[in-house]
Amino acid sequence: MPLDTKVAMRSGIDVNPIIVGAYTDRSGGVCPMLAAHRHGGRTAFASFARAWDKYARAGNGARPATERELRTLVAMLDASIATDEARGVDTPLADAIADHRSSQARRARREEHQAPRDTGERDRTSELRGRRGWAWLRPVRRLDDYERVLGELERAEKDPARERQPV
Repeated sequence: MPLDTKVAMRSGIDVNPIIVGAYTDRSGGVCPMLAAHRHGGRTAFASFARAWDKYARAGNGARPATERELRTLVAMLDASIATDEARGVDTPLADAIADHRSSQARRARREEHQAPRDTGERDRTSELRGRRGWAWLRPVRRLDDYERVLGELERAEKDPARERQPV
């Protein structure tokens, strides 16, 4: 669970009647996730709600959480918040970013030590330049060449009988 959601849940527990077995009840009780949501923790964690109800052995209906259940939840939240703050972790996103950056660094080191792959092909441009239709795809590196090729294509579309000039 993100750190800000844990902090919001901790605050929400102090000011809301906490229940087990439902999202809300008719007397104003709320589950810990709704308490967190009302205090700025805008994360939805259905897995937390299931785990909370399983821990509290929720039955078919809502009931107030016992003092023991609340003390346990508060102790776990406080420990988790302290651990995250000590590690300097703000969110799971920070972990994902760190993992991504380390994988980029590993990939760069790996590529640094690899020679370019020789495909065994040789450049036959000068040999085949005069042969009509030898390339189905030709890179164009200059704007004037690109405009010339485009103009040729437009003329060929207008007059399909016109023979294409070799380039």
